[in-house]
Amino acid sequence: MNFTQSFKLALKSLKTSKMRAFLTMLGIIIGVGAVIVILSLGNGMTNMMNSQFEKMGSNLIQVMTYGRGTGDTRDVDVEDLYELVDKYPQYLTGVTPYVSASAKVRYQTDDYDRTSVYGVSEAFFKEDTKGTMQGETLAEGRFLSYIDVDRHQNVCVIGDYLAQTAFRGDALGKTISLSGVPYTVIGVLSKSGDSSEGSADDVIYIPYENAARMGGGSMGGVSSMFLVTCTGRDTAAAAKGIVEKRLYKTYQSSDYYMVMTSAEMMDSMNAMMNTMMIVLVAIAAISLVVGGIGIMNIMLVSVTERTREIGIRMAIGAKSWDIRWQFLMESLVLSLIGGLAGVILGVGGAFAVGYFSTLPAKVSLTYILLPFSFSGIVGLFFGFYPAYKASLLNPINALRYE
Repeated sequence: MNFTQSFKLALKSLKTSKMRAFLTMLGIIIGVGAVIVILSLGNGMTNMMNSQFEKMGSNLIQVMTYGRGTGDTRDVDVEDLYELVDKYPQYLTGVTPYVSASAKVRYQTDDYDRTSVYGVSEAFFKEDTKGTMQGETLAEGRFLSYIDVDRHQNVCVIGDYLAQTAFRGDALGKTISLSGVPYTVIGVLSKSGDSSEGSADDVIYIPYENAARMGGGSMGGVSSMFLVTCTGRDTAAAAKGIVEKRLYKTYQSSDYYMVMTSAEMMDSMNAMMNTMMIVLVAIAAISLVVGGIGIMNIMLVSVTERTREIGIRMAIGAKSWDIRWQFLMESLVLSLIGGLAGVILGVGGAFAVGYFSTLPAKVSLTYILLPFSFSGIVGLFFGFYPAYKASLLNPINALRYE
């Protein structure tokens, strides 16, 4: 019996009980669909994060300090890091505190609960690149100046989301309330994401000491964060070493601070994303295994129901291999049809999630072929035992079976 004949017989056998075949394939369909959706979302999010890090450039260093040191100077503050910049201009070019503020954002009668408010210094905006340390650019107005930061003035720079949603594109000179205090909008950032609520475009920058007073990240309390820029990719490692040496001088232990370059941050995020993806895919793959058990179960039932048919085929010349191959083919077709339905479900689901939410989804051919191929392997693996059992039947006993 050739491949074409076996395939046609397998389809004919499945058509005799469509509902049973569908219920058997359900685990495969769900498993393949879930794997495709998870891989597509993970791929999209990884690409989005990498693009954000690329915008920041390779010369950004993130510094976080925890607790207090043991010497006479128990903390490292922004003035200490300013001194480093002045001392090592061949390695370091700028530094700014980065304070996450707990502020209630309101414009007129509307509240913006998901808007992020950060406190920075004027150094956060680089005049040479006309962008922030994180790669954002100005659409109109100006960024915070030294006078704004030094005098703690109530001025702010907002993202595209607030500019379009709250101010209808006319934000400069208007005021917005942060924890009940009016702040004047002096600048608007260019759109960098999808300009949706809670996205990278839903942000406000204010002088860092103003943000610290709002109860955000403490400048001299338990935790502080700074962004430092170096002269380039080649000097990033040396610049990191200079900062770490200064921090160790105060804290006398590397447990009280963390220094990471943008390249290290990207690698760390990618590793975390990959680990999370492996766990989620493994969970989704359980459905494929469950589907395979369902296929084996239904094929064992099929062997029992068709015992007399097997006996007749053996009696007219079918070999054990023919019987084994026929049942293997039925199991394979069952799993591949389920896999194909899962591919359609998964691709459609990934596009739907990307369209109706802010989560990015990027479907690739690899993420389609991988679970689809695995569904075929599952069909062969779990179909082998029923096929082998059918091929071992005694023709005489099979013919007598009622």
